Amino acid sequence: MNLAEHLQETDPMGLQTLERLAAATRFNRWMFDTIRPHCKGHVFEVGSGIGNISRLFLEEGFQLTASDLRQEYIAYLKQQLGHHSNLKDVCSVDLVLPDFAQKYPQLVGQFDTVVALNVVEHIEDHQKALENCYQMLKPGGHAVILVPAFQALYNVFDEELGHFRRYTKKTLIAVEEKAGFKVIHKQYFNTTGMLGWFLNGRVRKKRLIPAGQLQAFDKLMPIVKLVDVVTFRTVGLSVIAVGRKP
Repeated sequence: MNLAEHLQETDPMGLQTLERLAAATRFNRWMFDTIRPHCKGHVFEVGSGIGNISRLFLEEGFQLTASDLRQEYIAYLKQQLGHHSNLKDVCSVDLVLPDFAQKYPQLVGQFDTVVALNVVEHIEDHQKALENCYQMLKPGGHAVILVPAFQALYNVFDEELGHFRRYTKKTLIAVEEKAGFKVIHKQYFNTTGMLGWFLNGRVRKKRLIPAGQLQAFDKLMPIVKLVDVVTFRTVGLSVIAVGRKP
């Protein structure tokens, strides 16, 4: 059995979602370009999955340590991205360990940026996760966190993907500040996506993002990006907060 087949057995819904998002190249580029100004130096990516955003970090010349909790994804990442000279490591990390510093001493205080995109909502103890992100950063380092926005949008999609919650700017900032960060940037992201998420997940009760709709959405990216501008990013399917370690 090859790696792709093994992932299909161990994480079918997650893998299918990641594969469909992998095909949305314009959307991935938009997400990356949105967070890029807040990323610097050696980046630690939490929950790299199949590397949809990892590839962009590497192509843009960032030093990257990729990670995932699942060994299958780690093997896949090594197989797909191992040829990049600026890929420093691919490792398994459990962000909620109470003895994180003792378990992973090689990670403490080593990174300029920690990035977690659509990861924290999967972690029940999100406070401990952010505290451990804090430990991995050098002084002055940034934690770039993107999570689903607005609990009112919680639906079948969230359940299938294993989301514990959705956030607002206020609730995400509260978790980051409690972990010790000074929040230096906050915004909502992807206003247009809210409609599709609600209609497909709440009204139509779909359990997986429709591939055809996602492809159409990706083709309309210039309009999608413009909507975020004209709405002043006051709402969105996701929320981003960047915390700085003093």
